[in-house]
Amino acid sequence: MGLHLNQGDDELVENHEINVTPFIDVMLVLLIIFMVAAPLATVDIKVDLPASSAKPAPRPEKPIFLSVKADQRLFLGEEEVKTETLGPVLYAKTQGKKDTTIFFQADKGVDYGDLMSVMDALRAAGYLKVGLVGLETAAKK
Repeated sequence: MGLHLNQGDDELVENHEINVTPFIDVMLVLLIIFMVAAPLATVDIKVDLPASSAKPAPRPEKPIFLSVKADQRLFLGEEEVKTETLGPVLYAKTQGKKDTTIFFQADKGVDYGDLMSVMDALRAAGYLKVGLVGLETAAKK
């Protein structure tokens, strides 16, 4: 804000200040509207996902399977491994080729959090190509 003193002129002087108060008011109203509307836009519906009937991709010559059994034990091929030692064991098995696809399969009863901890261990070890293995079903007509 500025202070204008009357200097005896009768001419009107232009004021070059921008009044931002209406702009701030509009932005705050929009913020409140979006804060109220955002939770209403999300949908929380429980879905029983179907099995895939897509044609399976061809297998590599020597695939590497990582399995999680129902009792939370982790297997790389036929040997049991711990989540902490998964990186070095995979490195030895793939001869250091981190672009190798790891086929990941888990029992139906395994908790989602346990699956994510194994996926995090794979990511931390540098193995980003992960194929999820599931049951094949007949295509519906």
